Amino acid sequence: MIKSIALLRRRADLSREAFVDYYERHHAPLILSLMPGIVDYRRNFAVFDGAFVNEGAAPFDFDVVTELWFADRAAYDAAIAVATAPDVAARIAADEENFLDRTGTRMFVVEERRSATAPAMPASCHP
Repeated sequence: MIKSIALLRRRADLSREAFVDYYERHHAPLILSLMPGIVDYRRNFAVFDGAFVNEGAAPFDFDVVTELWFADRAAYDAAIAVATAPDVAARIAADEENFLDRTGTRMFVVEERRSATAPAMPASCHP
């Protein structure tokens, strides 16, 4: 498995509730319809109440941590190739304008590692 993470920021004029609603009801289904090979698609909406921040740390500048899981690097590369094709990229960008501040978007691939001493995750938590 390979995982891509996107840090996304909502438009300043949208409430958190409107942001979450649009993402869940419109954008997520659009992405699933356009990008092939997605094994799991998770949206982790940040709750900063009670967050731990070291003094002098940069402020949080995202509202959701999105995870896109693919079977392997080839599947990820194929999905990105589709998503960056001009017609598909235009559809995604147009939809993102409805709820995202696109100047804050960051997306990257991660190598996930689990600690041997951590308890096993329930099967229902795995992609």
